Amino acid sequence: MANDQIVKPIGGPPSDVEHIKIESNYLRGALVETLRNPVTGSLPEDDNRLMKFHGSYMQDDRDLRNEREKQKLEAAYQFMLRVVVPGGVATAEQWLAMDELAHKYGNGTLRLTTRQAFQMHGVLKWNLKKTIRTINDKLMTTLAACGDVNRNVMSNPNPHLSEAHEQVNEWARRINNHLAPRTPAYHEIWLDGEKVESSEAAGEVEPIYGPVYLPRKFKIGLAVPPSNDVDVYSQDLGYIAILEKGKLIGFNVTVGGGMGMTHGDTATYPQLGRVIGFCTPEQTIDVAEKTVMIQRDYGNRSVRKNARFKYTIDRHGLDWFVDELHKRMDWKLEAPREFHFDSNGDRYGWIKGTNGKWNLTLYIQSGRIQDDGDYKLMTGLREIAKIHTGDFRLSPNQNLVIANITTQKKRKIVELIEQYKLTDGAHYSALRRSSISCVALPTCGLAMAEAERYLPTLIDKLDVVMDEAGLRDESIVIRMTGCPNGCGRPALGEISFIGKSPGKYNMYLGASFNGDRLNKMYKENIDETEIISTLTPIINRFAKEREQGEHFGDFVIRNGYVKATTSGLNFHD
Repeated sequence: MANDQIVKPIGGPPSDVEHIKIESNYLRGALVETLRNPVTGSLPEDDNRLMKFHGSYMQDDRDLRNEREKQKLEAAYQFMLRVVVPGGVATAEQWLAMDELAHKYGNGTLRLTTRQAFQMHGVLKWNLKKTIRTINDKLMTTLAACGDVNRNVMSNPNPHLSEAHEQVNEWARRINNHLAPRTPAYHEIWLDGEKVESSEAAGEVEPIYGPVYLPRKFKIGLAVPPSNDVDVYSQDLGYIAILEKGKLIGFNVTVGGGMGMTHGDTATYPQLGRVIGFCTPEQTIDVAEKTVMIQRDYGNRSVRKNARFKYTIDRHGLDWFVDELHKRMDWKLEAPREFHFDSNGDRYGWIKGTNGKWNLTLYIQSGRIQDDGDYKLMTGLREIAKIHTGDFRLSPNQNLVIANITTQKKRKIVELIEQYKLTDGAHYSALRRSSISCVALPTCGLAMAEAERYLPTLIDKLDVVMDEAGLRDESIVIRMTGCPNGCGRPALGEISFIGKSPGKYNMYLGASFNGDRLNKMYKENIDETEIISTLTPIINRFAKEREQGEHFGDFVIRNGYVKATTSGLNFHD
């Protein structure tokens, strides 16, 4: 990147974060010194910004905030750590390590994210280094799990469908590794690596990102039709696998998706990725690298809420981007190939893979791994990991696949599942099994309302409506987030709730069941009573008047509740 882009970025003077990054000396800042400060459990804001690149967000427990303030105590600062798991594939040993760390240094729980990563909450500043070192020892990393870089690359986690699925997962891992930051700062700070005096004059430290990295985060996902479980159209860069006679021949490429927006600001909006062409598997890395570099050079570095790649594409136009991509790659994408998506959900229960091994998909409510009363989920998974010779696969829908179970191990694993009452969710409603929520309160500083702690209660009440309408087994994609930043991909829910204030949500309807259409706001700033009273007649009408095979999102469009939204540019119309 030319340094004059730091001085005069698109959109106006550079934001404060751009200054922090350029002055950080490739993400070092003053982290070594501030982490050693024994006086406070917090970090100065500049270092907190840099911590995101290292995979952590400083948070405080908002449930305790007022009481601690009354007692004139520092806020209950803690750190969320996110661990990169390309394609969501982790070994049994890595699962056990995360379980142990959650109990030793975290809050005793783990969370499976909608980007197929591990997330651990409640880590104190004094324990960050020990935790990250252990993660590294288990061949995982927190580097680039957050920050203005490419995040964890997603992929269809199911190993049972074909060898092509495994190949797609391998390409996700390669893309993830290729786009990982090269700065030595991570090893210096967390792993006691030798300090390297780096500057661009001494050689290019970050050949892809440059000294100021990206204007905002960047997300990549690989989908394998007919499953769109990664919500490929929500990704900045998406790859849609094209199979012929069960063999992977390449990928259709999508660009410009993204979920985040700001309440009340129509210049911000969720957007769908658009298909621009086809490439071979071997060309995916070049496409990813050059796309990231285009965003590095042309993204808005002045206004962060307009800095995502979707706005770069919409500002310059899709044709401009394709021309720029072809120019940088020195070869051209081919015409896109035919494909079809059926759904973006998970398939639960047991299935035997093409390799003769078994796979079990468990339903995990909101991705939270914990023991809760008689439901010993965390303990049960720990005991399974002790004997399991396959792997654990984190689903984009916050569920878990115990994968590649040998026939010899299956009997013992079945016994453990029964002993600890682990479940594929068959006794739950289809609505609950099709739900996603973000963490929100009490730890997320951006949350305006509850999500993870409240959505199960709301679904309890909606289940009554669904049962009375005879729709208990009808899957409807339902999502809830505590703010509009899009972590739970709410703009792709057939029914979605985005937090507006405590107990109040904007309600959106009309996304498609397979993730290729956005929803649109139907009612603003409503509470639970109004949510139930609004949805009840719509659900009842859906039960009586839907066409054969028609999904809820299509029904509300056909009946005029909201307009079909196939572009974010029309999201606020």
